[in-house]
Parts: sequence; C-alpha cells; structure tokens
Amino acid sequence: MIKLAPSILSADFARLLEDVKKVENAGCEYLHIDVMDGHFVPNITLGPGIVKSLRKDVNMVFDAHLMIENPDLYIKDFVDAGCDLIVVHQEACTHLHRTIQNIKSYGIKAGVALNPATPIESIKHVLSEVDMVLIMTVNPGFGGQSFIEGMVPKIEELKELIDSKGLSVDIQVDGGIKPSNVDKVVKAGANIIVAGSAIFNSEDIPTTVKLFRENASK
Repeated sequence: MIKLAPSILSADFARLLEDVKKVENAGCEYLHIDVMDGHFVPNITLGPGIVKSLRKDVNMVFDAHLMIENPDLYIKDFVDAGCDLIVVHQEACTHLHRTIQNIKSYGIKAGVALNPATPIESIKHVLSEVDMVLIMTVNPGFGGQSFIEGMVPKIEELKELIDSKGLSVDIQVDGGIKPSNVDKVVKAGANIIVAGSAIFNSEDIPTTVKLFRENASK
C-alpha cells in the first residue's frame, strides 16, 4: 500500500493552510516540505517558521526535504517546528553518517536523498541507519518537471539492496510523478510517492488521489 506525500512547492502560498487541508482531507498521509536555500538548488522556498505555523492545524506526517547546504545547522529548527521526518541530501553532507545520527538524536526519523546522477553505492554504508531513501526522479529545484525514465532501474537497484540486507527502509520518489506513471515506480519498489502539481493543481483533488492509489496497485 502506497502513501502519498503532496509537495507544498505546488500549493498556493497565499492560501497555504487551506490547500494543505484539502490534501489532508483527501487522505494523503505525508506533507512533503521542500526547503531550498538558493545555493544547493537554484530556488528559495521556506523556513521553519512556516512549518511551525502549519503544524498547529495539520495532522499529516511532516516530511522535510532539506535541499540546502550545511543542513546540520538547521536540523534542530525543523525538529522544533514539528517535523516528523527530515531528509538530507547525500551530496550536501560531508559527514553523512554524523548528520543522520544528529537527526535521530531528536527522536524523529531520518532519510537521505539522492540526485539523479548520484549512485546508490554512495549510501550503501549508511542504509542500515536511515528510515527512508528518497530517489529524485528530476533534478531538484523546481516543481512541474518531467519524470526521468532512467530512474526506474535505480529504484529497482535500491529495492534489491534493501531486501538483500533484510532492512525495513521506505523508498520515496519525487519528481514528475503522475497517475499515468505511478505504477512504474511502485513496481520498481517505491512506497511513498511525492506528487506536487499533479495533486495540488488538479481540478478535483480527492479524485486525483483516488486515481493515484488505483493506478499504483495495478
């Protein structure tokens, strides 16, 4: 059974809480919070203050995706803001194991993200320490990009590695996922699906969410 994580990058920031409540009421389990600093990726989004203001009224799992340099400097701020899971990029962490332990020291879940060009091999030695791996199926920075088909074998490779080690690690995918291609990534091994524009920009969010779930189980 998949879990859906709508990306607030595609929400209307002038009506942010209203939009988030729409996806929560449609049964989405996670809220994917895209944090960008204009350095690690070419865009700037939001900080812990906005997360904290949403936390009061939203009961979804807050999944913070830190697309930032020096993530260790901000982990406590996002924990204090109410995040349940913090994901850092392998490419942004000089000491990835230490950063993962830093996140887990606060009693929340830790994840690691990989850009499209970063091999699975690079996280092999920390896989037993994380709760989730996020495979980027676009290059991070902007919403609405097209899914990179070449990431399907990468998801399969990660799934095989997790299973071979007997681990219980979620596989999240993010970038260009729609009802029309969700079955590909789920068959490959993904179980948490980030979808931004496909959900937030749809005419009928509950129907789109239902379609995601139906197509994922084909």
